[in-house]
Amino acid sequence: MINYINIIISEVYKILYVLVPVLVSVAMVVWLDRRIWAFVQKRQGPNVVGPFGLLQSLADALKYVFKEVIVPSSANKAIFILAPIITMTLALISWAVIPFSATQVLADINVGILYLFAVSSLGVYGIIMGGWASNSKYPFLGAIRSAAQMVSYEVSIGVIIINVLLCVGSLNLNEIVMAQKNIWFVIPLFPMFVIFFISALAETNRPPFDLPEAEAELVAGYQTEYSGMMYAMFWLGEYANILLMCAMGSVLFLGGWLSPIEIYPLNLIPGAIWLILKILFLFILFALVKAIVPRYRYDQLMRLGWKVFLPLSLLWVVLTASYLFYFDLLPTV
Repeated sequence: MINYINIIISEVYKILYVLVPVLVSVAMVVWLDRRIWAFVQKRQGPNVVGPFGLLQSLADALKYVFKEVIVPSSANKAIFILAPIITMTLALISWAVIPFSATQVLADINVGILYLFAVSSLGVYGIIMGGWASNSKYPFLGAIRSAAQMVSYEVSIGVIIINVLLCVGSLNLNEIVMAQKNIWFVIPLFPMFVIFFISALAETNRPPFDLPEAEAELVAGYQTEYSGMMYAMFWLGEYANILLMCAMGSVLFLGGWLSPIEIYPLNLIPGAIWLILKILFLFILFALVKAIVPRYRYDQLMRLGWKVFLPLSLLWVVLTASYLFYFDLLPTV
C-alpha cells in the first residue's frame, strides 16, 4: 500500500514539475506579447502593475477569477461549460512528451510525435463545442471557421512532419533531437520550417489568421458569449498551444535541447535552458507577425493552405525521400 502511495506521489510531482512552469510561462509570454506589440508600435505597453509591468498578467487573471460567469439562457449549458475545460486540458496534457533534455521528459514514449499530433488535433473540438453550445450566430460562425482552418493546416503540418521522420526513422522525440547532433533540420529542410511556422500560426488562430475570433466581423467569434474563468480557460489554452507549437518547432527543426555549438562554455549550459531559449525565439517571431502582418481574408487563408502549402509540402516529401534513397542515407529502423 505504501509503495502505491509513493508511486502516486512521484507521478503527481512529475506532472506538477511540467504543468506549473507551463502555467507560469503562459503568464510571462502574455506580458512579452504585449511588450513586443508596444515596441513595434512605439508605445510603452504594460508598465504599471509591478516592476516593468510584470504583474499585469497576474492582475488580469485575478480579474477573471472574480468576474461573474454568465451562461446564456438559450445555451446548451453542459457543453457550454465543458468546451473551455477541454480546450485547456488538451493544451496542457500535450506537454507530457516534450523532452527538455535526454532525461527531463514526463513520458518518453516511442510514438511521441503521433501523441502530439493527435492531442493537438483534438483541440478544435473545444472551440467547436463552445461556438455551437452558445446558440448564437457569431460564435457559431467562428466555430465553423475554426474547424475548417485548423483541419486544413493540420494536413500541411502532418506532411511536413513526414519530412523529419524520413530523416530520423523514429517517432520518438528524444531520437529526433539526437538525430540533429551534427546538423539541425532547419538547414536542409528550411522551406518546410517556414511552412511549419506559418501553419502553426493558422493552427493556433494567431494573426494574421485569427479569423475564428475576428473582432471586426464576429465580435470575438467562438468566445463571444464567455466571461469570467471560462473565458480565461480559452485564453490559457490558446497561449499554451502557442508555446506547444514553438516547442514542436524547436524539437523538430532547431535541435531541441542541443547546444548550437559544442564549445566551452556553451556546452555547460543545461539542455532545458537551450530549449526554453529556442521556444522564446519562436514566440517572439509569433508576436512580431501579429504586430506587423495585416489579417488575411478567409478565401486567401484557405487558398494558402490547400493550393500552396499542401502541394509544396508533398513535393518536398518526394524530394527528401528521393535524395535519401539515392545517397543511401535512409535510416535503418
